[in-house]
Amino acid sequence: MKYDQLKLENQLCFRLYTAARLIVQAYEPFFKPLGITYTQYLVLMVLWEKDEQPINDIGKRLLLGINTTSPLIKRMEKLNLVARKNSETDKRQQIVYLTEKGRAMQKRVSGIPNCMVGNFTACDLNPEQLATMVPVLDEFIEKMSRRDNQEA
Repeated sequence: MKYDQLKLENQLCFRLYTAARLIVQAYEPFFKPLGITYTQYLVLMVLWEKDEQPINDIGKRLLLGINTTSPLIKRMEKLNLVARKNSETDKRQQIVYLTEKGRAMQKRVSGIPNCMVGNFTACDLNPEQLATMVPVLDEFIEKMSRRDNQEA
């Protein structure tokens, strides 16, 4: 074929996209009864590590733009997982913080990572082997996000 580089089987991007989609699908049965999405779970994890953060910092940590982060936070406010307040030092800045329900959610989801390991094992995937992908993916993400920041 004249355009082998356009074959789906030759695309790294397709593999990364498909792997990400399958991971999110695997999480869905755990999140559905809790009424949260995978992306909301990521925001909660950021806030469980350090509560009361500017909305921009949350977006940067998750590599999400403000146009994605702001509506996400609004939906989480409607679920009473987080709330917002104006920064005391910069009135233009919104600080996002966990509500009691958001803090309680941490205990409710604490078993999910082990369940995901169980899912991997049930699919004949070796969790230790999967863990070796983390540094490679971290480097990929870091370099690609650095490139994106240079172009912005």
